[in-house]
Amino acid sequence: MKFTEPWERQRLCSLLENAVSREAMMWKAYVPKKPSPQDTDISPAQRDEAVRWLAEVHGSLQLYPETLALAVSILDRFLGPIKARPKYLRCIAIACFFLAAKTCEEDELVPPLSVLAGSSGCDCTVSEIRRMERVILDKLHWNLHTATPLHFLQIFHALLVCGGSMVLVGGSRSQHLSLLTRRLHHCLADHTLTQVRGSMLALSLISLELESCCSDWLILTIDLLSKAKMDSRELIRCREQLSRRLSTQRASLPPNTLYIYHPRQDPPRRAPPPPAPGSTLSTVEVMEVDDFFDGIKRLYNEESEPPAGSVSPCPPLQPIPAP
Repeated sequence: MKFTEPWERQRLCSLLENAVSREAMMWKAYVPKKPSPQDTDISPAQRDEAVRWLAEVHGSLQLYPETLALAVSILDRFLGPIKARPKYLRCIAIACFFLAAKTCEEDELVPPLSVLAGSSGCDCTVSEIRRMERVILDKLHWNLHTATPLHFLQIFHALLVCGGSMVLVGGSRSQHLSLLTRRLHHCLADHTLTQVRGSMLALSLISLELESCCSDWLILTIDLLSKAKMDSRELIRCREQLSRRLSTQRASLPPNTLYIYHPRQDPPRRAPPPPAPGSTLSTVEVMEVDDFFDGIKRLYNEESEPPAGSVSPCPPLQPIPAP
């Protein structure tokens, strides 16, 4: 059955309201533990490493993205109020992942625990994971249904598409949402971003994406902000933090990246116009505006030229000698 657009927007707003209410009841900020020389607690860096490892396991099994988001949420909710030794971290993480898979996946797609334990390399037995499952469920009062950042990302994205903001979608809707989901999964591996609510993290990610491709991004962001009833000051802080995190991600390149050197070819410069008869202007005063800005760029190393006789950092390509 196909519904009209007003009904669809009303349904999405209702889903957003329920998700915000559920988050308000269950969300607690992840508080990083202070480093201890006795190695008696899991550090923030170890937590981030475990999340990245879960992302690799999730990718190899090709499960739903909701499974990874829920697994990280369960992990953070469990690690918040307790102390656990780092040697148990992988057992805790894989148990959270298995609980999330049984919650989000179809029954026939949930990997058997024996297969999951063997393929993930968690160095745990099936019985150890089962016992850890029970401990996690007891600590969380058997309540795993929380609103994850991915839930909010999907709702915000659907509201934009339903409202006619098609400029947000570069290709298909699913491809664009998949791209945002991968960025969100990358952000989940940063413990500094767990200090904000999942709804705020998702809205900040959507807002940054709107700013990059939509002229009325601020109006759309304010509309989503009002629907979610969130604080604008917190959104500004989260946007700045998330922008730095994503810029670091895009700037990092794999160690085997291939660089290709292209010598810069400057366009021919126009000759300065001759001074008017009787004018006393010096050469500096008649300097073109383009030359002035070029000098400013070189002053701030934005457009530096290698000195004469210097060697390019990328050596020229040499032909392969004949055998």
